[in-house]
Amino acid sequence: MLGMAWAGSRDFVHLYLEPPGWEASPGQFVMLRPSAWGFDPLWPRPFSICEKTPEYLRLFIQVVGRGTSLLRSAAPDSEIVLWGPLGKGFRIPVQHPLLILAGGMGIAPFVGMCKTHPHPERINLLFGHRLGLEHYPLDELPGKIRKESMHQSTPEDLVDFSGVLQERIRDFAPRGEILACGPMPFLRVGQRHVLESNARAQLSVETRMACGVGACLGCVIKTRNGEMLQTCVHGPVFDARELVLQ
Repeated sequence: MLGMAWAGSRDFVHLYLEPPGWEASPGQFVMLRPSAWGFDPLWPRPFSICEKTPEYLRLFIQVVGRGTSLLRSAAPDSEIVLWGPLGKGFRIPVQHPLLILAGGMGIAPFVGMCKTHPHPERINLLFGHRLGLEHYPLDELPGKIRKESMHQSTPEDLVDFSGVLQERIRDFAPRGEILACGPMPFLRVGQRHVLESNARAQLSVETRMACGVGACLGCVIKTRNGEMLQTCVHGPVFDARELVLQ
C-alpha cells in the first residue's frame, strides 16, 4: 500500500496502492484483502476502481463495517492482496453527450473516467448525497463538466431529488447516453424514469460479493427474462432495460 488520505472525515478514505500491470474500464472493480487479516475476516471486499494512473491505483472507500474499519487502520507499508480488474464496465461513447447520475459513493467509478475523458464539456453530472460535499471527490472533476448536486438528508429532499432526476432524464433522453451508479433505492428510481423516457442508460448495481469471479452465487440479480445472473461476472454494469431491481 502506498498511502491513505481522509476525505472530510475518517469515515471516507482514499486508498492508494501500487499500480498493477493492467488497464481497466470505468465501472470495473477489484477484490481486496490485506494479508494481515488471516482468516478473520474470511472474505475479501469489493471496491470500484476510482482512478488508475501510472503512479497508483486509487480506491475511494466509505467505512461502514468491520472490513473497511480494518482497512482504515492498515499501515502504509502493509501488504494487500488484490485481484482484478473484474466485471464488465461502462461503455463510454466519447463522441456523444453523457449524463452521469451518481448517488453517494456511486461517484467513485466516475472520477478517473471524467478526469481522462477527451470531451469533458459533453458530460453532465447529477449528484445526490446525504452527507456534506466535502466527503466526496466532486471538486476533482474537470471544470468543463456541468455539475449539479442535491442534498438528501430528509424524506422531503428525496422526493425533490426524484422529481429533478425525472426531469433531467426526460430532457436528456433524446441526446445521449446515461450512466448511473449508487445504492439500490437510487437506481430503482432512476431506472423507472429511464424506462418512462425510453432513454439509453447503463446501471452499475451494488450487490454483496464474496468471490468476485462468479463461483459463490452471492451476488445474483434478476433479469426481465427471468434469468439470475452473477453481478460480478455479467455486471456490475447492465443495460437499464435488462434488470428487475428488487
